[in-house]
Amino acid sequence: MLYSEIITESIRKLADYKSFKVLCHQQHEGTPMPSLATLEEIVHLSRSIIFPGYFGNAAVDRATIKYHIGMEVERLYQLLSEQIMAGLCFSCSEPPPQSHASSIAATFIERLPQLRQMLADDVIATYLGDPASKSYGEVIFCYPALRAISNYRIAHELLVLGVPLIPRIISELAHSETGIDIHPGAVIGNSFTIDHGTGVVIGETTIIGNHVKLYQGVTLGAKSFPLDEKGNPIKGIPRHPVIEDDVIIYSNSTILGRVTVGKGAIIGGNIWIDTDIEPGAKIIQASGKK
Repeated sequence: MLYSEIITESIRKLADYKSFKVLCHQQHEGTPMPSLATLEEIVHLSRSIIFPGYFGNAAVDRATIKYHIGMEVERLYQLLSEQIMAGLCFSCSEPPPQSHASSIAATFIERLPQLRQMLADDVIATYLGDPASKSYGEVIFCYPALRAISNYRIAHELLVLGVPLIPRIISELAHSETGIDIHPGAVIGNSFTIDHGTGVVIGETTIIGNHVKLYQGVTLGAKSFPLDEKGNPIKGIPRHPVIEDDVIIYSNSTILGRVTVGKGAIIGGNIWIDTDIEPGAKIIQASGKK
């Protein structure tokens, strides 16, 4: 068989709808799928607006900041409106009007000052909690946890605004970049810190209070979940831990199920927990010394 015939036959097979219909999601005619490249730009624009000079144009100063932020906000509004529309069309039986997506994008931009304050608190908590950190700027520039947390807070706001799919893509962009997996459905309070960060997993229905610090390898996960009459997992039920204020969880500890770790508790490294922990408790492994 000639190479041209091989290629033609391969194209025919690849274009056969039966071969991909189970996995391929059909968008409404004329509406695009969400774009990973555009969502990466949206995250970068959001970071550059929240942290002027650190991401994007490094020459921003007091005289030019309003101009630069104005340009970036306009670009963010345009791209975000398009991607929100793509997300809505991905999940709806009938596409909504473009004005609905534009309204959500405008509301998200309205919340950017609040997001900046929350992320500033995260930066300060990280700086104060790490003796190796020399400045707030070092945290913003260098710490992977701050990148993962910023993606999470952006994604969470969009999820709260009713945007489907897009928040999960944004959180997974950070997962790929940093090795930190935070589901956008988790609820995380102020002054949140992840030290080092690699391997941290925070599940969808996790609730985390204020001034909580996690170390690398911590898992806030679920136990085995109930199934419906067809054997499929029941979704949307609370199944991840509740971590109250001022808790510290050290490296490689695993907390599973809808359990509560009480205010001010300290969980040592390599601990497995599937029951409630009292406020102020200190859970550590036995040293093995006699």
